[in-house]
Amino acid sequence: MNRRTCAARLIGVAAGLGVACAGHQALAQQSQATQQKPEHSWQLATGYRLESFHTVNLMQFSKEVELASAGAVRIEVVPNNALVKLAEIPQAVQSGRIAAGEVILSGMAKDLPLAGADSVPFVVNGYADARRMWRLQRPGLEREMAKRGLTLLYAVPWPPQGLYTTQPVKQAADLKGTRMRTYNPTTVRIAELLGASSVDVPMVQVAQALAEGRMNAMITSAVTGVENKVWTGLKHHYEISAWIPKNMVFVQTKLMTALKTAQRSAVLDAAKAAEARGWDMSERAAQTALDELRRNGITVERPSAQLDRELKRLGERFSREWVREVGVSANEIFIPYYTEATSTAGK
Repeated sequence: MNRRTCAARLIGVAAGLGVACAGHQALAQQSQATQQKPEHSWQLATGYRLESFHTVNLMQFSKEVELASAGAVRIEVVPNNALVKLAEIPQAVQSGRIAAGEVILSGMAKDLPLAGADSVPFVVNGYADARRMWRLQRPGLEREMAKRGLTLLYAVPWPPQGLYTTQPVKQAADLKGTRMRTYNPTTVRIAELLGASSVDVPMVQVAQALAEGRMNAMITSAVTGVENKVWTGLKHHYEISAWIPKNMVFVQTKLMTALKTAQRSAVLDAAKAAEARGWDMSERAAQTALDELRRNGITVERPSAQLDRELKRLGERFSREWVREVGVSANEIFIPYYTEATSTAGK
């Protein structure tokens, strides 16, 4: 073996040892972070299943906070209503019973009216609109939550709500006389405005209601449709994005202020990453569900131009009513939202 070859091999071995040492060092740091007794331990309650993409995202958020803070901040995610029931989470966090929580925004709308913006029907028309809505909705929410001693960390949408029917629908008039599943005041009002009959059917009973002919239309997401195998009775799915509701994650403000600057940055940076990741996860879940509907014989398509126009007009009506109900602060969302939409459409 000549000297040059020998030297090259020695350099390669040294480099390999360097990589190995660096890898072991990183693992050691990660292990140390997870074994170190945390300075701050939070419990974060969510009402959703461990398998939900929202919960998967929360678990990743928790891991990233712990790693970035070198184990100083540890967040225990408790899913499936095991710590606090979903409807009770906001009050539990605000009162200090638990550190943090995740809820669907519409569930907070009674106490925090601005939280209801993303559940106003027929306003958004896909994820791009939903992102714009969130950009406008967030500042007011943060302001109102601060008054309650809460810090908003991030929000992630559920997949869009679509229209399922047994027969093709080209215009709103085609829904007149249908039997539409409803489950809250908003869906009841939608049915009334479309000339449909309201049928109160829990999701777990949809298959039976379809088989018995008690319903032939409903609004829900593609994901929910797949979970409940609605292709046994429904044949069409229209991507109307009736609304795109969001889950929000938040924490007691006093717990955030108790963190050191670097620790607080670790939480906020992980929250920013979780929001970006969660929106991507939601879009992927929606697309996967649409593909599954197609595989099982449901015709998936965008609404016709006429139906889209008619639903948008309903959205404007719902928006005006919501603004009157909520007050001036609602204008901070919908005036720029519709102004931006008009500006974009004109280009």
